[in-house]
Amino acid sequence: MDFSKSSGKGGQSVNTTDSCVRLVHKPTGIVAECQTERSQLQNRERAMKMLKARIYNKELEEQVANEWSTRRLQVGSRQRSEKIRTYNYPQDRVTDHRIGGNQSNLREFISGGQSLHCLIKCLLKESWKESLLEMVEYSNDT
Repeated sequence: MDFSKSSGKGGQSVNTTDSCVRLVHKPTGIVAECQTERSQLQNRERAMKMLKARIYNKELEEQVANEWSTRRLQVGSRQRSEKIRTYNYPQDRVTDHRIGGNQSNLREFISGGQSLHCLIKCLLKESWKESLLEMVEYSNDT
């Protein structure tokens, strides 16, 4: 928190009073300065409101950017190369591209038979492995 003499119009009172207030939020480096009022207390209150608003806006922008990037990773670009599963009727086969597994007997798979349950088990195992790897990477980073 810095105090200084205001600048601009106002005559001799501008030159004699330290009514300009400058606040700096050290963790983010955001600065708010106010010299609109004649009173230092009023300028301090106004500068504090400005600083709080700027910090809130910055945090909100970071949160929105983080949510957007997370969503973008989950949704992907919806291109053909990002396909999840292929149902090949002439060859009576289902291919899951996330785990690289093939299941034969397409009709049984679609009706919820044993091949579907086998694929679900493989997907759960793969998901478990990925979450363990993320936890290990996170613990190594910290």
